[in-house]
Amino acid sequence: MPIYYFPADDVRMDLLSPSGRERDFPRKGPATFYDVTVGETTATNAAWVHTAPTSPVAEELRGMVAFYWKKMDHWFEEDDEVYVHPRDPYHRVDVLNSSRPVQVIVQGQVVAESRRPRLLFETRLPTRFYLPWQDVRADLLVPSTTTSQCPYKGVAEYYSVRLGNTLIKDLAWVYRYPIPECPKIENLVCFYDEKVDAVIVDGVKQARPQTPWS
Repeated sequence: MPIYYFPADDVRMDLLSPSGRERDFPRKGPATFYDVTVGETTATNAAWVHTAPTSPVAEELRGMVAFYWKKMDHWFEEDDEVYVHPRDPYHRVDVLNSSRPVQVIVQGQVVAESRRPRLLFETRLPTRFYLPWQDVRADLLVPSTTTSQCPYKGVAEYYSVRLGNTLIKDLAWVYRYPIPECPKIENLVCFYDEKVDAVIVDGVKQARPQTPWS
């Protein structure tokens, strides 16, 4: 994943103290770790500095400070919050309007059917079909407490699907307020193709994708 490295002059070094931990990074060389203390809160081994880089590329990182993403409360690029990790400039997300008929089937029931999906194409991930609420059996969806974050889309809220006495957890999600770079999926419903019975596009059942969520 991409990592931000900051010049030491731009870091509140008075909030950092050596933790005593050291680690040798492949292709970068040894690093010294620091605790970050703000008020009464300390994030242990939350920052590191490469003191003796072992390659010409890593030499550019000498003396610069990096932080573990999850050990910080929030990250911002300019005034916009960034989630999970820095955005990779080689990672694309494209959303296209479509008139392809799309059906989503769960336990033999059609839970969504649309002729106005928006197709989201994302680097190294399967195509996702985002559907208007009017084309989804909203009566079968149950709000979940689960949320997730994506650096390229924002914060997602999840829904389970209730069919009779069966509750299938976290089968669909919605980005209520996606980041400004991905506005076309706002408040549309997307299902896990990996977990439903079938997604049928143009009358053809789609192959079940193999992903970390399978």
